[in-house]
Amino acid sequence: MAVAPEQHQQPAGASSSPRIRVHDTTLVSPSPSPREASLPLTFFDIFWLNSPPVERLFFYRLSPDADVATIVSNLKKSLQQAVRAFYPLAGRLRLIPGTSDRYELYYRPGDAVTFTVAECADDEDIDSLTTDDPREVSKIAPLVPALPEGGGLLALQATLLSASRALAIGVTLHHAACDGSNSTHFLHTWAAACSGTEAPPPPVIDRTLLADPRGLYNVFYQEAPSTDEMEFAKMSADQLFATFTLSKDDLQRIKEVVADEAARRGVAPPRCSSLVATFGFVWSCYQRAKESCGSGEGPMTCILFPVNHRSRMKPPLPERYLGNCVGPAFGMAPKSELAVAGVGGLFTACAAVASAIDEAVRDIGTSSMDAWSDRIKEASANGILSVAGSPRFRVYELDFGFGRPLKVDIVSVARTGAMAVAESRSSAGGMEIGVSLQPADMDRFRKCMADAIAWLHNHNHQS
Repeated sequence: MAVAPEQHQQPAGASSSPRIRVHDTTLVSPSPSPREASLPLTFFDIFWLNSPPVERLFFYRLSPDADVATIVSNLKKSLQQAVRAFYPLAGRLRLIPGTSDRYELYYRPGDAVTFTVAECADDEDIDSLTTDDPREVSKIAPLVPALPEGGGLLALQATLLSASRALAIGVTLHHAACDGSNSTHFLHTWAAACSGTEAPPPPVIDRTLLADPRGLYNVFYQEAPSTDEMEFAKMSADQLFATFTLSKDDLQRIKEVVADEAARRGVAPPRCSSLVATFGFVWSCYQRAKESCGSGEGPMTCILFPVNHRSRMKPPLPERYLGNCVGPAFGMAPKSELAVAGVGGLFTACAAVASAIDEAVRDIGTSSMDAWSDRIKEASANGILSVAGSPRFRVYELDFGFGRPLKVDIVSVARTGAMAVAESRSSAGGMEIGVSLQPADMDRFRKCMADAIAWLHNHNHQS
């Protein structure tokens, strides 16, 4: 079923946005269709009821002789298989009839995922759209689709760029339906179906596996942040998006600096994994950039990042359980210590991140979970840096049969103020960080990152 041919899609107030010509929007149903089904939201799901949708964007360069019509047709056909495995995502979010506070993912035969095929009417150069340098968010935002009204959970868009020599695949998903582990599992399933490679194991669709003996659903529902509170950053018309890479060597240097400083202080070294090193390094640079222009609020600040708890639930959940199963980890540090250039700020940041992971793991199943919403509100009042994505999602391995992505962005961080994290596409063992800021803030942050990386190399060279 195709609707809305040749529409123009342009966000309001974004004069520099590329003009997108929509060819058609197809409703892709699971085939064969499962029976009517209801998946009640769990306490992990209801936490995300009012969150902005997660928007991912995958850029692909096509070969000069690529058969674009066949590529688009294969994407559409293979999507049917992927949607069949993840059929709840074709349904919608709704209040359970007869209740005032119980929500469910409701699927009935005939429900479908929207798949839009479009092309960029302007000659947008793929290299300028995929550069790591700051780009205007308005240049890439139209390449991700809006969720269907009425509680739609998933929308997909394939946009031809650079005179059909490149393709952007935009993915928009309601976070209450599932977490990043699931959404990328869906994408890997779709890519395998499209490329004809072996599919990953199917998701486990059973919400009865997650018990709620503490009654956390009611706690989280009553304290659920509003959409405004979930959008920690208000996006401006001139908002920029930039990507930074920390190589495996950079991360090793960070780990050595932290270990050496712990020895100098005579304290036990924090467990400094590559993820801890990445979060700590970026967080200290972020705070230093904020402090350089004077940031009011309280003396403490927070980094907030998700921790996957599937293996920690009692009983443990299957790795491929479909639904949210992430909890917040809160890294707290004094702003004045965090913003110190060199060893001091870096050690403070990494120690706080490592401690936050330990606390998040320790607190699962205890009364500390009751306070998650309050702690998020308190932290956001003092200044917060949140995290989206994970290197474990392997987004740069998503090959639909025409090569790996040239670039992957989480566009929605422009609204949430989060830093996007993925494995590095350019260096094995490295990390890629996407950050969205206003121009003056971006200039300060880029300088802090460049200075910190230069210091890191000089410090290790001297020592």
